[in-house]
Amino acid sequence: MTETRTRFRRWSLIALSVAAGLAVAAAGAGVWAVQRAFPDTGGEITLPALEGEASVYRDARGIPQIYADTAADLFRAQGFVHAQDRFWQMHFNRLTTAGRLAEVFGEEQAETDVYLRTMGWRRVAEREYELLRPDTRAYLDSYAEGVNAYLDRRDGGERGLEFTVLAALAPDHEVEPWTAVDSLAWLKAMAWDLRGNMQHETERAALLASGIGRERIEELYPAYPERDHRPIVDGGSVADGRFRADAGEGGASAAAAGGEGGEGGEGGDATLPPQEAAGVLAGVGAGLDAIPPMLGPESAGLGSNSWVVSGEHTASGLPLLANDPHLGAQLPSVWHQTGLHCTDVTDQCPFDVTGFSFAGLPGIVIGHNADIAWGFTNLGPDVADLYLERIDDGAAMVDGEPEPMDTREETVKVAGGDDLVFTVRSTRHGPLLSDAEAALDLREIGAGPPVDADGEPADRAAEPTGGGYGVSLSWTALEPGTTADSIFGMNAADDFASFRDAARSFEVPAQNLVYADTEGDIGYQAPGTVPVRGTGDGRWPAPGWDSDYDWHGFVDFDALPVVRNPDRGYIVTANQAAVGSDYEHMLTGDWAYGYRSQRIETLLAGAVGDGDLTAADMADIQLDDENSGARAVVPHLLRADAEGTAAQAQELLADWDFQQGADSAAAAFYNATWSHLLDLTFDELGPDHSPDAGSRSWLVVDRLLDDPGSPWWDGDAADGRDAVLSAAMNRAADELGRRLGEDPAEWRWGELHTFTATHPSLGESGIGPVEWLFNGPTVETSGGDSTVNATGWEHTEGYAVTTVPSMRMTIDMADLDAARWIDLTGASGHAFHPDNGNQTPLWARGETLPMPFTRAAVEEHAEDVLTLRPE
Repeated sequence: MTETRTRFRRWSLIALSVAAGLAVAAAGAGVWAVQRAFPDTGGEITLPALEGEASVYRDARGIPQIYADTAADLFRAQGFVHAQDRFWQMHFNRLTTAGRLAEVFGEEQAETDVYLRTMGWRRVAEREYELLRPDTRAYLDSYAEGVNAYLDRRDGGERGLEFTVLAALAPDHEVEPWTAVDSLAWLKAMAWDLRGNMQHETERAALLASGIGRERIEELYPAYPERDHRPIVDGGSVADGRFRADAGEGGASAAAAGGEGGEGGEGGDATLPPQEAAGVLAGVGAGLDAIPPMLGPESAGLGSNSWVVSGEHTASGLPLLANDPHLGAQLPSVWHQTGLHCTDVTDQCPFDVTGFSFAGLPGIVIGHNADIAWGFTNLGPDVADLYLERIDDGAAMVDGEPEPMDTREETVKVAGGDDLVFTVRSTRHGPLLSDAEAALDLREIGAGPPVDADGEPADRAAEPTGGGYGVSLSWTALEPGTTADSIFGMNAADDFASFRDAARSFEVPAQNLVYADTEGDIGYQAPGTVPVRGTGDGRWPAPGWDSDYDWHGFVDFDALPVVRNPDRGYIVTANQAAVGSDYEHMLTGDWAYGYRSQRIETLLAGAVGDGDLTAADMADIQLDDENSGARAVVPHLLRADAEGTAAQAQELLADWDFQQGADSAAAAFYNATWSHLLDLTFDELGPDHSPDAGSRSWLVVDRLLDDPGSPWWDGDAADGRDAVLSAAMNRAADELGRRLGEDPAEWRWGELHTFTATHPSLGESGIGPVEWLFNGPTVETSGGDSTVNATGWEHTEGYAVTTVPSMRMTIDMADLDAARWIDLTGASGHAFHPDNGNQTPLWARGETLPMPFTRAAVEEHAEDVLTLRPE
């Protein structure tokens, strides 16, 4: 890998020059250039695609609620509205999922395109369409008709300011009609960002190659703390398709929760990658890191919270449901708040649902209808394995015998350059990602089509260079599935049985689903395609030459974790271990470590006894800022030596309540100390492999603090546990003194921990006018990594927020019109539109908006009404 191949945010000078010129022209004629893309939200529009009339009500924040007489017209209208608000987001996403960024943005994006073409996201989506139910295909096609009705009405910059940039950057690029496959390909992007522990696989292999011993690497990835942090279905099990609702006190098993052992093979050594394969593994890992995350900037803070509380504990007597998925921070948000309402709910038009959708995909992903509500968090099972392959004379060796590989040719068009033609080869496990790396390395030898040093074409030169090794990918999302069926099924479900039936089709990404209904039931279901492995547990790249490590089918849906109406009266999911000690299948060894879930458990357990919980109480829990990991560290910091400003700052910790409000001086000092503590403790890992600031590091450091003789405390800058703690405080005090002033009492966490909603394609250009044009305002935030209010940050890059509660929703099943919601940004994706970023200040303050559901409530909140009529 060379510095010429970089992450997506590093744009060509041409693109920046064009965008900068637009920014300067934002006055005068620039106002027209911006506003001509704004959507029509009132009056009447004729759409030839419609069969009957549809109405779009928008409230004061521009949130649409759509009504139509037929399901086809309902989704046509949703496609039109999504395109009105977010077509650049939709188009950029489909370019990415199809591996077509370089044809617009040039050579810098060839790496992303080659890897995505190698995996074949769009090819899988094309096959997926044929597997779906006829009604699902009809809904997807109707949605595409609505998007295309919008495209027929507008051209170029009328679709968004970004398209004005696009016209100058790639004048020959044509915006093609939307198709159902464009929508399905987005599901692959969602699955990619939530794929589980593949990053840990490559990280562990890279650390081993760097000379860090296996035992020390395992210390960095400890087993889930099953005794301290309760799993989701605590004591629940599944047998023969029947669920048990017991909620005992047992913890997650070693097999289910990543316990000791289970490394695969005799003694476990077979799973260790050979030293000569280190280079090819490192190259693939770096290449995968270059793929732009689709759900916003990626970090270890990705996760979510959701929980349900039964009516026995609530003031209304019916269940409460809360959900706040944690995703990357971007503008516009990944979500689009929408209501979809059949004028009369019938078998032919069964939808009356409000919630959060994805621009580019019909239906509601998270929300409620008249009978049920549901929320999502990432289950996080290990559904992607890297296989080291032994390649000999164009064949993959398996059990000592050569096995032919499947091949196909791909062409990446490159704006301003030659096409990149390369061959994708696939073993029994999946596509060879190392071929992507080889094709890119060959291209760097010189201009023109990819050739090797002898002038041989790339398709004859793409042999892996890692000592005869290649790296292939087995990933559940690379097989076509039926997740789209599930979305529409959940939208129309009316009880737990029909909801579970819809969840059977939700294959990737595997999720935790929480459920509540108006009959008083609460429940939990974990759907998804989860592999059953032979030898090995997926924690290290597996030897592809040994068929014992192949997958042997998938966990049956009726064997996945589920619970209904547990005795304790509530269910909490926050990416912790999913199952109790009697669960038979290995899901993953890399859960989130349960600090968020246990904090929610603690807050609920202290409140349910009164029996008067409200949706407002659920919202308060969503905003809890406690840094639970600091409880193990602060006592040691208070005993460590500190001088000068550090000693003054140390006193802030003596009576700190561990809450990380934006105004907290103690939180500012602690988090700065924590960041320096990680650097000093794990200095031998280097910045590329430094552990994250969240729950995994909380647990690792907690254990190291009780082991002052650990070699992790040895370092050049500070040697020994107490010296490291003192040095971390001194460095933190020096840093904050420079940044926030000399008086520790005046330090504020919010001044460090700021959030800027960033445009995913132009927002990190490094050019001030461009970023001003497309990014949202910078706001101070509370919370932190692995807190319930999960505003995550990357300690190697500063304290700025990278992952966020991308939305918040609270629902009381007794009064659906009283539900509350907030989006990270707002309905619009158009620069300078009043609804672009208009929810961010409210979000930062922890406020929410009304989430009307019934037509009377929708009409009461409506500020604009747009009537869509057939031709």
